[in-house]
Amino acid sequence: MMPPNIALVGDQGSSPATDHHAQRPPQLSRYESQKRRDWNTFGQYLRNLRPPMALSRCNYNHVLDFLRYLDQFGKTKVHTQGCMFFGQPEPAGPCTCPLKQAWGSLDALIGRLRAAYEENGGASETNPFANGAIRVYLRELKDSQAKARGIPYKKKKKKRKVNEGTSSNFHQIQSS
Repeated sequence: MMPPNIALVGDQGSSPATDHHAQRPPQLSRYESQKRRDWNTFGQYLRNLRPPMALSRCNYNHVLDFLRYLDQFGKTKVHTQGCMFFGQPEPAGPCTCPLKQAWGSLDALIGRLRAAYEENGGASETNPFANGAIRVYLRELKDSQAKARGIPYKKKKKKRKVNEGTSSNFHQIQSS
């Protein structure tokens, strides 16, 4: 038995209250919302260029310029080579080094924009966010920010999952 106010798909006898809920688009995930926001921001950036740039004419250089433009809104202190705190993981005091975007934030941004480009009709072969120059830029940014903070980034070793069948065999062998 169904509760009285829930209408089935195609049910002609639904009330106006249930019709209102049926027309509401589904709630976007945090990732999807951020991807949409990022896509709109990049589109706005292209429209604000002088002269404005059409997305169809956009290439990896425009993406690199966009990433550099975003630095002005960054919140990560990146010490310059002349700074006395350069290479120190925990500086002893304040300095005048600029705030920039953290490479991890930009890496995630590129991932979302890369997906949004293709979802909005762009071909994967022409995706400016997937260009090798973007990967090189992000890798160099990661390395330079790591040096500036004195924290070397090392690849984490992936934890190997123990096969359940193997572990139960292991326990049987040990108990024998």
